[in-house]
Amino acid sequence: MSKKLSPESHKIKSVSVANQMATKKLTHVLSDDEQVAAISKRIKRAHGQLGAVIRMLEEGRNCEEIVTQMSAVSKAVNTAAFTLISSSLKECLVEDKNNAEQVSAQLQKLFLSLA
Repeated sequence: MSKKLSPESHKIKSVSVANQMATKKLTHVLSDDEQVAAISKRIKRAHGQLGAVIRMLEEGRNCEEIVTQMSAVSKAVNTAAFTLISSSLKECLVEDKNNAEQVSAQLQKLFLSLA
């Protein structure tokens, strides 16, 4: 015997499905190998710079030197993030996918989160 849904429970189920679809994030995976390599190289450089910051702190170096090094780390990470977003936007627009506008909007939000 199949259980019949009341109109109210059907409405709740429909809203739940709609909410799940609305919260599903669109994603883009960067496929440009040159850009991936450049971003990876920049992040590795930032990783090394961050290690230097830790050593400087442990060695008791002066604040100005440490902050200068931290600024370099921050710039390297931000540049990598901007490169990732801009390259992804470029790919998304060039590929002209069905959801290009939605992915572009999401990438623009990421871009603004860094500003």
